[in-house]
Amino acid sequence: MTNKQQVITQSPLTNLLISPSQVIRGTNAVIQCGSAIARLGKRLFVIGGDRSLAALSSQLQTLCQQQGLEFTPANFQPDCCETSIQRLEDAIADFQAEVIIGTGGGKALDLAKLLAYRCGLPIVTIPTSGATCAAWTALSNIYTEGGAFRYDVTLDRCPDLLILDYDLVQTAPSRLLIAGIGDAIAKWYEASVSSGASTNTLIIAAVQQARVLRDILLQKSATALQNPGSETWREVVDATVLLAGVIGGLGGAQCRTVAAHAVHNGLTQIAATHGILHGEKVAFGILVQLRLEEMLQGNQLAFTARQQLLKFYQEIGLPASLEDLGLGEVSLAQLRFAAAFACQPESDIHHLPFPVTPEQVMAAMVSTTQVPVASGVV
Repeated sequence: MTNKQQVITQSPLTNLLISPSQVIRGTNAVIQCGSAIARLGKRLFVIGGDRSLAALSSQLQTLCQQQGLEFTPANFQPDCCETSIQRLEDAIADFQAEVIIGTGGGKALDLAKLLAYRCGLPIVTIPTSGATCAAWTALSNIYTEGGAFRYDVTLDRCPDLLILDYDLVQTAPSRLLIAGIGDAIAKWYEASVSSGASTNTLIIAAVQQARVLRDILLQKSATALQNPGSETWREVVDATVLLAGVIGGLGGAQCRTVAAHAVHNGLTQIAATHGILHGEKVAFGILVQLRLEEMLQGNQLAFTARQQLLKFYQEIGLPASLEDLGLGEVSLAQLRFAAAFACQPESDIHHLPFPVTPEQVMAAMVSTTQVPVASGVV
């Protein structure tokens, strides 16, 4: 002991769910991962949609024969919803599953992760497109049977194993990667706002990663989409599936969603949007967020960023307006309901540094392609 007593103030504990325990990526990766999967368990319960289950079936059969494993497939439809959760939870128990494998897009992966969490089982994620970073994250979004967003669940860990098989991802329509680009590029526009003026080292690092992610996507997306399977294409897939997940994991709640995802959640309340991909709605939501910053703060940088994105969206095929989303004829009542949902008290839209009303969100939604007038930005 020294004469001087040093008082140490303990800071609150934080639980950072940064990354999957193991990430394996490459061409023909699934078939080479048998031993990694076998270490987690022998009885595999595989959750996905019709397309993803069919795309993975032959590889799983070969893998199981090689490793002495058993698997059973299960369709997650009608949605990542409470009905599917209960049905599949019962099926998992009946099969006496030892490992959950989620394959497909965001909803299939979210449901698989949540079921693994609830059942106390290891989880392997195998994305079949570059549409989201759901294969990485410790988060699941829950919807109604009809596809309307309800709530999200924070899980106790990221997946035990993520397998990014470029051959498998390349079988997906290009629209899915385009949507993934829209979802991933939102990380910068949301994290740079939600992080505030934080001086926390990891949050600063996460925000800077979000900026790097944005720059990669702005510079490489068009070339990647023109050359599927190329090195540039793989770099963009890595960005949408992996790097986007790193940012939320490293930065935590302070580097996640703001208005872009809140607008997505609101739009899902309109039945006509259920054929629109997650990333397409999020991409539109970025423009709404920037428009709010212009209208309510007079933010010239937001205007400049919106003009840059409008050009980028046109180049790669992301929606820039309600008309582009196929919602040009949506009723004012439906739009008002979506805006009100986006502004409900617990919504992430309130991470914006200014208050927002449903009426203001509606005004931003209908003016995402607004051009400057003589008196300035409106």
